[in-house]
Amino acid sequence: MGSIATPSPIATAGTPPGPWREFWISFSANRGAVAGLFVVVGLLLLALFAPWVAPHAPDATNSAAFLKPPVWQAGGSAKYLLGTDAIGRDILSRLIYGARLSLSIGIAVVLISVAAGIALGLIAGFARGIVEIAIMRLMDIILTLPSLLLAIVIVAILGPGLMNAMLAVAVVVLPHYVRITRAAVIAEVSRDYVTAARVSGAGTLRLMFSEVLPNCAAPLIVQASLGVSTAILDAAALGFLGLGAQPPASEWGTMLADAREFVMRAWWVVTFPGLAILVAVLAFNLLGDGLRDALDPKLKR
Repeated sequence: MGSIATPSPIATAGTPPGPWREFWISFSANRGAVAGLFVVVGLLLLALFAPWVAPHAPDATNSAAFLKPPVWQAGGSAKYLLGTDAIGRDILSRLIYGARLSLSIGIAVVLISVAAGIALGLIAGFARGIVEIAIMRLMDIILTLPSLLLAIVIVAILGPGLMNAMLAVAVVVLPHYVRITRAAVIAEVSRDYVTAARVSGAGTLRLMFSEVLPNCAAPLIVQASLGVSTAILDAAALGFLGLGAQPPASEWGTMLADAREFVMRAWWVVTFPGLAILVAVLAFNLLGDGLRDALDPKLKR
C-alpha cells in the first residue's frame, strides 16, 4: 500500500505567513500591548453588559449606607463591594456604568476627529497652494494652545454638557489627524501606482479614497488608538471641572468631582474612579504602542 504524502517540513517552514498572522506575530511580541488589548476588551464587555454585570442601578440610593467603606475594611458590606458614595450609591455599579459612558465618549471623539481630520488632510495634500497653507496654519494655531485650556474655552462658549464636551475634545485632537493624513498623502501621491491611476483617467475623488487613503490607514489606526486615551482623559478633566457630563451621570470625571470633598474621610470615593481612568488610559496607550510596532515596518521585531 502506498503511504500518504505529507508536506515537507522545509516547505512548510518556508511558506510566508499571511498578513493577519504576520501582524499578530509582531503585535504579540509586545507583552504590554497584549495586556492592554485584554484590558480594553474587558472594559468594552463591561460597558456592553453593564445592566447585567452591575449589582445595583447606578443612581439607586440607600439612606442607611452613606459613605460605606469597601467590603475588606471595617464596617464594609458584601452588598457594596467597593463601598458607597455620600448619598448611598454603589461605587462598583457606577464604575461599571461609567465605563460605558467614558468609553463611548472616547470612541465618539475619535470617530469625529478622524473623519474630519482625514477630509481636511486629503484636501490639504491634494489641493496644495493657498488651501493647504490655510488648513495647516489653522491646525498650527490650535496646536499652539494648551489642549485642556482650549477645550475649556470651547465648552464655556457652547455651554456645559456632554455633547459640547465631546465636540471640544474632538477639536483639540483634530490637528494630529490632519497632519498625519497630509504627510501620508504627500508621500503616496508621488508613487507609481498613483501616477498609473491618474494616467488611466481616475478622478481626484477616486485617487483620494480608493488609491491613497487605504495606504495611509496604518498611522491613522495607531493615532486613533492612542487618541481614545487622550479623549477619555480630557473628557474626565472637563467632567471634574463641571463642564462635561452633568450629575447624576456616572462618568468617571464627574464621580471624582462629586467626591473631592470627602477625600480625607472616605478615600474609596476618589481612589476607585481615579484608578478606572488610570487603567483605561494605560491600556489604550499600551495597545497603541503595540499597533505602532506591528504596523510600522521599521519597528517590527
